[in-house]
Amino acid sequence: MYNNKGLLIVISGPSGAGKGTVCRELLSHSDCNLELSVSATTRKPREGETEGVSYFFKEQEQFLRMIEEDAFIEYARVYDHYYGTPKEYVISKLEEGKDVILEIDVQGAMKVKKYFQDAVYIFIMPPSFEELKNRIIRRGTESAKDIKKRMRNAYEEICSVGNYDYVVLNDDVKAAASKISCVLTAEKCRLKRCKVDVNQYKEE
Repeated sequence: MYNNKGLLIVISGPSGAGKGTVCRELLSHSDCNLELSVSATTRKPREGETEGVSYFFKEQEQFLRMIEEDAFIEYARVYDHYYGTPKEYVISKLEEGKDVILEIDVQGAMKVKKYFQDAVYIFIMPPSFEELKNRIIRRGTESAKDIKKRMRNAYEEICSVGNYDYVVLNDDVKAAASKISCVLTAEKCRLKRCKVDVNQYKEE
């Protein structure tokens, strides 16, 4: 009865909202049908990040060549670095019936929405603006100037929440992941995603 094609799940939120942490929690308790799309970026790896797992780390020249080759579903320049979603991986996984998570920024999500209107769009909201700032400070990777810039952009991104289907408050990672899991279960049961043959229930 259910559509065999995979579900595309787009998860966004401001920097520091905990998108990555929530996605990892979701994946750790899901079945093997759910996968996280790995984005490409021109920024340098942070401590603990792994090539091909966290991101595909590219030199800017490589990234620009991929743009010319139309190799991305979407790409954007954020905080002086490029980020992009490789097209071939995502489309092939969806055709295989895999559900694919795109953990991307608001700019990228709106570009994806132009081509994948049937995707599920989820916005991760931080508990408060002050907590968001504290999370960024605790990273210890940004200067005071960068933090100010991130907070300004975070507010602009939060204002775009109306473009999403769902909003999930990340005041507890396990609870946030559980809510997203419930959303995905419900989306799988939506009539537009199912092939219902009413004739099989007709009395002979």
